[in-house]
Amino acid sequence: MSKRILHDHHRDGVDRRGFLECMAWAGTGVLWTVAGGSLQSQAFGQTTDVPSGGLHFVQISDSHIGFNKAANPDVLGTLRAAIDRINGLPQRPEFVIHTGDLTHSSKPEEFDALDESLKSVRTAEIFRVPGEHDTSIDDGKLYLARYGKRAKGRGWYSFDHKDVHFAGLNNVSALEGMGKLGEEQLAWLEADLVSQPASRPIVVFAHVPLWSVYPEWGWATEDSARALALLKRFGSVTVLNGHVHQALHKVEGEVTFYTAMSTAFPQPAPGAAPSPGPMKVADDKLRSVLGIREVHAVRGSHALAVVDTTLAGERP
Repeated sequence: MSKRILHDHHRDGVDRRGFLECMAWAGTGVLWTVAGGSLQSQAFGQTTDVPSGGLHFVQISDSHIGFNKAANPDVLGTLRAAIDRINGLPQRPEFVIHTGDLTHSSKPEEFDALDESLKSVRTAEIFRVPGEHDTSIDDGKLYLARYGKRAKGRGWYSFDHKDVHFAGLNNVSALEGMGKLGEEQLAWLEADLVSQPASRPIVVFAHVPLWSVYPEWGWATEDSARALALLKRFGSVTVLNGHVHQALHKVEGEVTFYTAMSTAFPQPAPGAAPSPGPMKVADDKLRSVLGIREVHAVRGSHALAVVDTTLAGERP
């Protein structure tokens, strides 16, 4: 992820060539670290010197348990491969964040299979936010019954860890083409952030991107500008999303945006097909377009360092 997508103040986008050049869409895991006040990345498998007291966590996304079409008839198998890669990291992550579409049809047996698999992750806790596939069938009732006991409203919440403030958002409950946060959640976010000092690193995570990746496909959140305005005073903000099944990266001022690989199947690059959806690749290439993200933060620094790695063990 050596190239960045910079903000276009006219349309919050970039020219098509620049956008595609900045994509690391082949599917990876990401190592996040705060180092020297700037984002740095390392490939999985590289030697990583993580100072004592630093923060280390992993992001996974879009496991789509229950999906069984040609693009990947064994999504549990590739999820387990992602778990194996997490468990094989030199440093055990303090927690894992799953950025939504845990299941494909929000059925009880799909949630059961997901939870059973995630029991084997060697980490203290797993944080989740819903994707549209987790809420579209029953308006998210089953998701909230399982995972929303500490959440507010329809599944949003926050926590602090090692002087980093995390906010998990739900931008799929009012999904109308693009994602949407809604008035109640935006009011909560404003109240949640008001007591945080501007020097504190902030990590926001949700399913649908909070920047305009490709609105024509619904790859954006219609009221994200209001959320980002609340984050403007902070010196370091990292936004983690899923939904698009490819690793994209954009920097806008002090805010760095990342979308994540899926553990289930890839999707086309923005605008590269008539519509989004599961994309079939050669069987021997599948694990090279799926992956995980590892994140490190070092106490006393202000940025996070991110590394994406594919399930094949490669860096895109």
